[in-house]
Amino acid sequence: PRITNDGVSIAKEISFKNKFENMGAEIVKEVANKTNDGVGDGTTTTVVLLESMVEEGLSHLVKGANAMAIRTGMETARDMAIAEIKKMAKPIAGKADVKQVASIAAESEELGTIIAETVEKVGKNGVVTVEESQSTELSYDIVEGLQIDKGYVSPYMVTNPERMEAEYRDAHILITDKKISNVQEVLPLLEKIAQSGKRELVIIADDVEGDALATFVVNRLKGTFNLLAVKAPGYGDRKKDLLADIAAVVGAQVISADTGDTF
Repeated sequence: PRITNDGVSIAKEISFKNKFENMGAEIVKEVANKTNDGVGDGTTTTVVLLESMVEEGLSHLVKGANAMAIRTGMETARDMAIAEIKKMAKPIAGKADVKQVASIAAESEELGTIIAETVEKVGKNGVVTVEESQSTELSYDIVEGLQIDKGYVSPYMVTNPERMEAEYRDAHILITDKKISNVQEVLPLLEKIAQSGKRELVIIADDVEGDALATFVVNRLKGTFNLLAVKAPGYGDRKKDLLADIAAVVGAQVISADTGDTF
């Protein structure tokens, strides 16, 4: 059993035998999840607002109101509410404000203090993630690095099955905006790395597929060469900028199709 007052967590556990009631429950879950994904909090308020909107909307429909007019009215009210909230909102001024907000959201002053200290150290553009610990105490670790919204292209590249993570240390890194589908394209590079005594390579590319991906997976499973392929984040010019940022952080150079670079 779980004890929680978190709206989205409660919504996920709700189901009905009646298929029509269950359809309504699924809508509630979807709305709560969207709020949770967007801001990470406020799901209970979202569910309460949804209930009121549905109840009042149906009430007006029964009285003969036009459904599209009701929708237009709700959208207008939404825009007005957002505008007013933005006027009332004030930016976070510092550590004290972060602590206050975090303590209220987490319902714990101790946790709020830890979060405020962490945010202060990583900065407003830093990434904060929460993980369960074997210890009973709260703590935080600062890890220098870069986070992107992409992962391994194949689960066979996982090195830590328990956590389903691919972990590489001091590996060579290839960054390119090209699509790699033929292993022959990168074979000279793999041979050069092997000659240096290393057998680890992280590839961040536009995509890795076909013969190249199959060969990388087989070599990884056999343990002859450890390869981690990651699809490049972003699209268009944004992708090029992100690849340049990654290259700057790791001290690499982007192999670009635009300039005719080769591996």
